[in-house]
Amino acid sequence: MSENLPPCPECSSVHAYEMGALLVCPECGHEWSPGSEADQEGASAVVRDAVGNVLVDGDTVTVIKTLKVKGSPTGIKSGTKVRNIRIVDGVDGHDIDCKIDGFGAMQLKSSVVKKA
Repeated sequence: MSENLPPCPECSSVHAYEMGALLVCPECGHEWSPGSEADQEGASAVVRDAVGNVLVDGDTVTVIKTLKVKGSPTGIKSGTKVRNIRIVDGVDGHDIDCKIDGFGAMQLKSSVVKKA
């Protein structure tokens, strides 16, 4: 059955295997959805948090450092939970679209959050 599996989009290894709904590369550890190989050229890479966990739409994350917000006397404090995130291809590395209570809709960088 492995002859029908596509090579890894990260390292081009032909040793990919199925693990549930995902395909996994044993050489580089990359995980991807089998239906998205055609979209890999235009799609961005997997979004990971500051610790290295893979983030997907609908996850809950925690802000790991205090962030300054323009126009607000107080920033977003470390430890603030953000629910129901959306992964987007944002500007300047802002790859998480979310709503934060008290601040409204904004975009965050994945490097300042960790999966809750």
